[in-house]
Amino acid sequence: MHKQLITSRPKGHHLTAVERGRIATLHAEGVSNRQITQVIGVCHQTIANELTRGTVNQVKKVHDKLNYYRQYVPEAAQTRYELNRQRCQRPLKLPQATDFLAYFTRHFTQDGWAPDVAVGRAKHDHLYRSSEMVCTSTRYNYIEAQRLEVRNIDLLKRTSRRTKRKANPTHKRLLQGRSIDDRPKRVDNRHEFGHYELETIVGHRNGQESVIMTLIQRKSRHQFMRLIDSRDADSVNYALHGIVAEYGDIIKPVTADNGSGFAELESVFDGIATVYYAHPYRSSERGTNEVHNQMVRRYFPKHTSLDAVSPAAIAKAESNLKRLPRRELNYRTTEEVFTAECLRVRRRTAKVATAD
Repeated sequence: MHKQLITSRPKGHHLTAVERGRIATLHAEGVSNRQITQVIGVCHQTIANELTRGTVNQVKKVHDKLNYYRQYVPEAAQTRYELNRQRCQRPLKLPQATDFLAYFTRHFTQDGWAPDVAVGRAKHDHLYRSSEMVCTSTRYNYIEAQRLEVRNIDLLKRTSRRTKRKANPTHKRLLQGRSIDDRPKRVDNRHEFGHYELETIVGHRNGQESVIMTLIQRKSRHQFMRLIDSRDADSVNYALHGIVAEYGDIIKPVTADNGSGFAELESVFDGIATVYYAHPYRSSERGTNEVHNQMVRRYFPKHTSLDAVSPAAIAKAESNLKRLPRRELNYRTTEEVFTAECLRVRRRTAKVATAD
């Protein structure tokens, strides 16, 4: 008489207070565990375990005499279940990780480190044992629960973002020179040192104002930043000549934006490196530039006049970014990787020159 159609029940879902009430009613009526199974939709052993856990001692006074008996009480079973659920979670690791969390907070505040960077760099430098640290996701949970000095509003980015959709423009400019389509495919994997991307960052878009020129190495993410008078070719070339004079021996193909300021790059890199131009309105073809420009914007937000910015401020921002550990570099800094790669390339060049 108690058989009902069993609805599909997700695996692993626990009994609810309502289901415990139905179990109590059916059990009091003398329905067997297997018949209750058909009603609730769980394994018969689950019913047996539930009745064992939820059965408590009861007492009833009849004719001035106390009668003791045992009975399944759904309210007592639900209360015991809730207490057990509170105890089953992993204990809070906050007390053991106090020093590490102070290390994270200090670098987050002073150096702009992301939560994941603090974990990776601490492991890289062997500063703490695993028992003295908390993982990245746990730290985000602490921030969400306001257990740290850092708050959600202090984070630079959310952990997930909606992908933007960009429409192809109707009008397209012609490329200044050789297309990025002709660039060797080996450049894409970042295994080879020396490939660069070039772009400018503007403040106010009023045409005649100082801008920041950025030249970034794709493998090490090491970035040169220079404050130049404007986006014209003369200003760009003048800044590049200084960099090429010092690092021309390690520069290989350069991928540049298709702006007019880069129209004369062939004269700067003549005999040194090949210049390729990204397609108009395709910032994704210079992904390294785009990601690092967002980091530069932390120091120089959009719509900020760069005429009021000094070269010393640009140099300080450049230095901070060079000392920032990166996950993609196994939590080494860009300066560490760049210095090691330059040394390796120059030693190899010297060895070849000696052999000749």
